[in-house]
Amino acid sequence: MKIRDLEVQTYLFMLLGSTLFVDKSRDRLRPAINVFLKDQQRVAGYAWGAAALAYLYRQLGMATRVGSKSICGCLTLLQAWIYEYFPLFRPSQILQAPNAPRASSWVCHRFAGGDDARQRLVRYRQMLDEMLGEDVSWTPYGRDAGTEVLPSLYTGVIRFADVAEGYDPARCRRQFGYRQTIPRTMMVPKDVYRPASCSTYIVFWEGSMDQL
Repeated sequence: MKIRDLEVQTYLFMLLGSTLFVDKSRDRLRPAINVFLKDQQRVAGYAWGAAALAYLYRQLGMATRVGSKSICGCLTLLQAWIYEYFPLFRPSQILQAPNAPRASSWVCHRFAGGDDARQRLVRYRQMLDEMLGEDVSWTPYGRDAGTEVLPSLYTGVIRFADVAEGYDPARCRRQFGYRQTIPRTMMVPKDVYRPASCSTYIVFWEGSMDQL
């Protein structure tokens, strides 16, 4: 491998590991990422968005375990999703160019820890408990978003390395301005192992990982 190629691979490894596939180790990266970077001619052809979503779905599931004290994954994506759908928690917003990323329009502020952080936590929990249907923005992208965003034709399993999660956009068509039809039966894995501790969290789907 040429030095230039190695530099590019190292940069992509660092970039993806510190943004889309973050884990809880703080200063370490998942080795599985590097497997997809060895052939740089194929890197642009991978569905990195779907992979990041699958990884985030798995981390959200692990965060529900009673033994979990934190969460990882692409939290920028999760945070932007919260701001879009729950106006009560939105920070200030600035005007962006039409083609700029939506998430970059939110102006977030870093808060100090200590007693203030605990008081905010109590306040946020109370706000969540008291939320009503009208406190949710069900069509954050506008009622005619479907004219600009084509519906996804894919329903099935999205995957990153050894992580595979169900994906069914047909269950939320109204959020993009489409007519909501009765969705088909929800996909369920063949078997799951979700103990209180998130150290072992396994989801089995029908078929092999290569087939998925």
